[in-house]
Amino acid sequence: MWPGRMTSGLFGAVFVVGPSVTDQIVIDQDVTGQDLTVEVWSDVACPWCYIGKTRFQAALDRFENKDRVKVIWRSYQLAPETPVGEGRTELEALVEMKGMAPDQVRQMFSSVANTAAEVGLDLDFDTAIAANTFDAHRLLHLAGDKQADLLEALFKAHFSDGKVIDDREELVRIAVSVGLDADTVRAQLASDAAADAVREDLSMARQFQVSGVPFFVANRAIAVSGAQPEEVFLQLLTQASESA
Repeated sequence: MWPGRMTSGLFGAVFVVGPSVTDQIVIDQDVTGQDLTVEVWSDVACPWCYIGKTRFQAALDRFENKDRVKVIWRSYQLAPETPVGEGRTELEALVEMKGMAPDQVRQMFSSVANTAAEVGLDLDFDTAIAANTFDAHRLLHLAGDKQADLLEALFKAHFSDGKVIDDREELVRIAVSVGLDADTVRAQLASDAAADAVREDLSMARQFQVSGVPFFVANRAIAVSGAQPEEVFLQLLTQASESA
């Protein structure tokens, strides 16, 4: 996709930037009204989303207008067909899903873990359990100003701690760890709360032609696809701020 490409969809014409893009024209047809809003489609069971979140946060911490940026984490499911509570490891699930040899998957996991370690993340694929992430995404929609903290806790629970993140009681424990109320969360998970919001995010992703995550959209005008280097995310923030 380098240095950049135009795409069209729900938000009109959007420029997808790459590391060599510095002065492209941006077409903005549907801004959100914030100074700078970044929407991020990601999946809790996606290691690149964890890496991308970490790199993006590092860029945001360097951005001079950080206090003017609102970040909204939106739902995406890489494997929506995963049965709830199936209990397979990520290794077993990927071997079946992709038809790859176990050693190939282990090599791939090792490469991802090494990349994650470069940004301070400890990924343990030996203990990571495949999970359906729909309930986790519902909970993220219900977390209010704890959304980013909850997402971080969910990533860590899944990729570092070997927790089963489609188990509702486990989700309650994770939510409590970031300051949410256990009884409230338990009741929300027992209902259909935020299910439509998750489906709406998934629908927007399809309309926006999102084919992989993480996917970052600034002011519904400029987008970056993938767990790009920190400098690319800083460029995204700078360019979107100048175009606002």
